[in-house]
Amino acid sequence: MARQERAIRTRRTILEAAAAVFDERGYTSATIGEILERAGVTKGALYFHFGSKEELALGVFEEQLAISLPSQSSKLQELVDSGLVLALRLRTEPLVRASVGLALDQGALGLDRTPAFGMWIDQTTRTLAEAKAGGELLPHVDATETAELLVASFSGVQLMSQLRCQRQDLEHRVAVLFHHMLPGVAVPAVLARLDISQDRAGRLLAEGRLLPTAGEVAEVG
Repeated sequence: MARQERAIRTRRTILEAAAAVFDERGYTSATIGEILERAGVTKGALYFHFGSKEELALGVFEEQLAISLPSQSSKLQELVDSGLVLALRLRTEPLVRASVGLALDQGALGLDRTPAFGMWIDQTTRTLAEAKAGGELLPHVDATETAELLVASFSGVQLMSQLRCQRQDLEHRVAVLFHHMLPGVAVPAVLARLDISQDRAGRLLAEGRLLPTAGEVAEVG
């Protein structure tokens, strides 16, 4: 168990170092050598967890979803919670900021950035599909189309918030996004029960209700 915990810590250290270098230098200019120096680990330790610079980028992408939220009676509430918590993490966690920055880096030559959006869209689609199966969505709503629209809208909102005030108002902007978008997809009775307040993510955090995912546990021989 101790060796597994060390492996998990090492992996996290490498990811944080890679995120910082990608953020500062851009994906194309970043080198494995720079990441090794920043992380303070051996080349063998890095390649034990990540086979290439692209695999490192994918690991950074996955940090956007590396929080497991508590279940709610409403799947739409879970959707709102995931968006508000991501907004909070973008404002407070450098690794998550680097993940989004890397996904939006149009100069990242040789990097397939579609997995970053694909993971997010897939997760959102699943939540919306469950909401529709539970009678929370209006009959005309298509889960995949709505998920793609929501992800695209969130991306634009966070970019505008970054440019205008370094994302200091991001939770407010995401709450406004939900207030405008959800009436077009949610059953009115469900909509009336949703908590879309901009401080909800902070309250969840204060209550200790943000749960880390199991993560990738290294195989230890």
